[in-house]
Amino acid sequence: MTRADAQAALRNPLAFIAARWTPAPRTVRRAALTALVMAVVIVVTGGAVRLTGSGLGCPTWPKCTDDSLTTTSEMGLHGLIEFGNRLLTYVLCAAVGWAIIAARSEKPYRRGLTRLGWAQFWIVMSNAVLGGIVVLVGLNPYTVAAHFVATAALIAVAAVMWHRTREGDGAPRPLVGRAVQQLVWVLTGTSVLLILVGTVVTGAGPHAGDSSEVPRMPVDWETVSKAHAVLAWIVVTLTFALWFVLKAVDAPKGPLARTRELFLILLAQGALGYVQYFTDLPEVLVGLHMFGSSVMWIWVVLVLLSLRERPGTAAPDPSVPAAQEPATSASIAGPR
Repeated sequence: MTRADAQAALRNPLAFIAARWTPAPRTVRRAALTALVMAVVIVVTGGAVRLTGSGLGCPTWPKCTDDSLTTTSEMGLHGLIEFGNRLLTYVLCAAVGWAIIAARSEKPYRRGLTRLGWAQFWIVMSNAVLGGIVVLVGLNPYTVAAHFVATAALIAVAAVMWHRTREGDGAPRPLVGRAVQQLVWVLTGTSVLLILVGTVVTGAGPHAGDSSEVPRMPVDWETVSKAHAVLAWIVVTLTFALWFVLKAVDAPKGPLARTRELFLILLAQGALGYVQYFTDLPEVLVGLHMFGSSVMWIWVVLVLLSLRERPGTAAPDPSVPAAQEPATSASIAGPR
């Protein structure tokens, strides 16, 4: 590497990589999918921290203890679990970083796709700080709820990026009528409300994350659990209605398939929710329910995105210097 190359790499490492690497479209898709999978993994491992009572396994932040950056033998299994979850944040950052680099290096340059990668990065960074605040305030249930909601936002952005890697950058063309689009927006809004009420169920429930001394939300757990169940049935009903309407209007296969898949996911998630409720919330089932909640939310986003298509390929971005653009038509096409 010449001195000029080294200086260019230091000034703008992403542009330096993009000028020398053209990833295949499947590589970009895999990078985006990896970031999405890691976002779900963080939800599951974060749930494991709470369900095993390891929320204060590392009692401070950013260090694990006042004197140690890492967990110590005196802190036992709880320290290992909590510190392990913190380490997974770095794996998530690496996955998001790979998605950003792959999107930035794709030819032609797709500004919107790269911005979705950066949006994930900033959500991860802010949520890491919020996670530290959760520890510093002794697992206050409102901060725990905010921590989960931020992760749900991360999952939504990651799902959008993954879907966009399989689309062009042409103008969106709706595949269904306005009434169907409005129904899906109602479904999406109700799903968001379902997730928010679910955080209240968690905040008022018995799994505090460390001990019985951790404060809980001052609401009746039975009442809010029933409200959560009612919202779940509303989401199921809206999904079934959407499926029926899509079949009636002879909608394309994409929206029909995503809606059918969402309906099946909701049925499985609902059955799991009732089982855990009537078996006094065993930790394993609660963890599976959290995983199911993440999968359900991904499919709600995919249903929303399936209502339109974006054909074509991206046009070269005029803000990218010509030296960073491929020189031949073959390199513009890239490996397929």
